Amino acid sequence: MESTKLKRPKHKGSPKLFDNPILEKLTHTHISIPLIIFGVISAALVYYGIIEKGFQVPEMVLLFFAGLFFFTLVEYLMHRYLYHIPATTPRKQKISYTMHGVHHDYPKDKSRLAMPPVLSLVIATVLFIIYRAVLGDYVFGFLAGFLIGYAGYLAVHYSVHAFKVPGNFLKVLWHHHSIHHYREPDRAFGVSSPLWDHIFGTMPRKSPKSKRAAVGTSIDPS
Repeated sequence: MESTKLKRPKHKGSPKLFDNPILEKLTHTHISIPLIIFGVISAALVYYGIIEKGFQVPEMVLLFFAGLFFFTLVEYLMHRYLYHIPATTPRKQKISYTMHGVHHDYPKDKSRLAMPPVLSLVIATVLFIIYRAVLGDYVFGFLAGFLIGYAGYLAVHYSVHAFKVPGNFLKVLWHHHSIHHYREPDRAFGVSSPLWDHIFGTMPRKSPKSKRAAVGTSIDPS
């Protein structure tokens, strides 16, 4: 079973997911909110690591980029195996649709292009506890990079859905994600980078040039 219910995506409107008005409200967020929140948290983690824990700047830079790189892998795995979990039961179908299927049905719904900040803060807190247990004080640089990776992913994802394809190297990301939405939902899982699609063999399949030109010129080819 597919995680989406519509045969073709709608590019207007925002569906209701919960009858509870509070839960429904929490499913919507302006993209600037998580970007600011996680930008500030990351800066605070780096500051604390250097000023309070005594890390040298080169050490923090190395940890930061390690966390940033690790996020790209987590992003890929989450998108492929969690967001696109096979909806084999009504319960799984509901969970799958609420998490991600609704985005495929309404890809232009700008208020649902980011995880609700309350939920993402809870997850970030859990990650801090886990990473601190594994990495010790190295967590301050590593998690800072990880969270900036998440913020970067949000910025790219929002831009791909909200803006026209740029005339520079970033257009690769627009085309890649457009293929995932409109031609091959079982491929092209990387949003901020196609790196892991290359590594795990989920790059888009080859197709005639005319078809490739039609899909990928915009996230909204209709």
